[in-house]
Amino acid sequence: MEVNPPKQEHLLALKVMRLTKPTLFTNIPVTCEEKDLPGDLFNQLMRDDPSTVRGAEILMLGEMLTLPQNFGNIFLGETFSSYISVHNDSNQIVKDILVKADLQTSSQRLNLSASNAAVAELKPDCCIDDVIHHEVKEIGTHILVCAVSYTTQGGEKMYFRKFFKFQVLKPLDVKTKFYNAETDEVFLEAQIQNITTSPMFMEKVSLEPSIMYNVTELNSVNQAGECLSTFGSRAYLQPMDTRQYLYCLKPKKEFAEKAGIIKGVTVIGKLDIVWKTNLGERGRLQTSQLQRMAPGYGDVRLSLEAIPDTVNLEEPFHITCKITNCSERTMDLVLEMCNTSSIHWCGISGRQLGKLHPSSSLCLALTLLSSVQGLQSVSGLRITDTFLKRTYEYDDIAQVCVVSSAVKVES
Repeated sequence: MEVNPPKQEHLLALKVMRLTKPTLFTNIPVTCEEKDLPGDLFNQLMRDDPSTVRGAEILMLGEMLTLPQNFGNIFLGETFSSYISVHNDSNQIVKDILVKADLQTSSQRLNLSASNAAVAELKPDCCIDDVIHHEVKEIGTHILVCAVSYTTQGGEKMYFRKFFKFQVLKPLDVKTKFYNAETDEVFLEAQIQNITTSPMFMEKVSLEPSIMYNVTELNSVNQAGECLSTFGSRAYLQPMDTRQYLYCLKPKKEFAEKAGIIKGVTVIGKLDIVWKTNLGERGRLQTSQLQRMAPGYGDVRLSLEAIPDTVNLEEPFHITCKITNCSERTMDLVLEMCNTSSIHWCGISGRQLGKLHPSSSLCLALTLLSSVQGLQSVSGLRITDTFLKRTYEYDDIAQVCVVSSAVKVES
C-alpha cells in the first residue's frame, strides 16, 4: 500500500495586510426605563463601556477607532496599499530569500515589488518587510499574488505563494451632455453622482481641454470681489446625490482660422475628478477623451453676431449677421429679404454679396422694424448661390421682445 509522504512545512511565514485608515466605532445603545425589570443595569453597563461618550451614553456616538477586519471596499481611482511581511519561524538561517508581489487583473499583471533583489540570509525570528502601493485603474476582480522563494541550510530550494482576492467597485457615475451655441462655442454639462455608501468631499472637478479648445469653468460666482463656488463653502456630495458642473469651450483662434469651422468628430478633452472619503482617503478619476460631433450647417451657415434683446414698436433696430461658406467650392451669393406679418426688413432685397471662398465669412449689418408687440421671431432671409442656382432659406433665426415706446405728455 502506497503512503503519500507528509506535506513539508515551510520555514518562513507570509503575512499580508491592507494598509487603510481606521473607521469610527459606532456604539449601539441598549437601554430601558428604571421601572423595568433590569432597572439601571443597562445604563450602568453603558457608563462603564469605554467606547461611549461621557454624559451621552445613550446616543449612537463613538470615541474609538476600529481597524478593518478584511480588505474592505476598494474603489476605482483610490490607492491600494498593502504591508507584506515574511518571518523566519524556524531555528535555522534561511538564505537567498526573494519576495515577489504581483497584482493580476482581467487585462494585465503588474509587478508591485519594491525590490526584485534577493536577500542574502534571514536569521531566526527575523523578518523582511515591504510596503506596496498601486493606484487602482480597473473595475472588477483583482488578485494579489505573493510568492516567496528561499534556500534552506541543506541547500534545498523552496517556493510557495498565496492569493488574496478583492473587488474594485465604481465610486462615481459620470454622464456628459453637449450643447452647441449659435457661435462655435460648446457647453459641456457633467453630471457626477456618488454611488458609494459614504459622503465624499469633492476636492476638484476640472476639464482638461484638448489642444483645439480653451475652457472656461462656469461653476463659481463673483460676490463682493470674491469668487465663490455655486455649491457653497462645503463641497460634500452625499450618497446617491448628483451634482452638475458646467464648462464653456471655445475653439482656439489658430484652429478656427485654419479650418473656418470645426467639422466632424472632435476631441473636447477629459474630466479630472479628485475626492476624499471617510478620514481623508484620496481618490482620483480621469475620464477617457470626450468626443463631440460638430453640428452640420450645410453649405452655408448663418449666425448672429449682434442683436438687441428688447426693441421699441415701429422703431428700426439693427442686427449683424455672419455668413460662412462651409462647402469646398466658391459661391456667388445674392441676399433676399422677405417680410413677415410682424417683422419688416428695411433695405434693398436681391443685392449681390459677391464671391465667397471656402471656409471664408462675411458680416452683414441689417435693419428691421416690428409692427407687432410681444416676442417676435426674426425670419425671412434667403441666400441664393447663382453658380448652382440653389437657394438657402433661414427662418426663426432669433427672437426679440417688442415693447411699446414711451410717450411723453407735456402739460
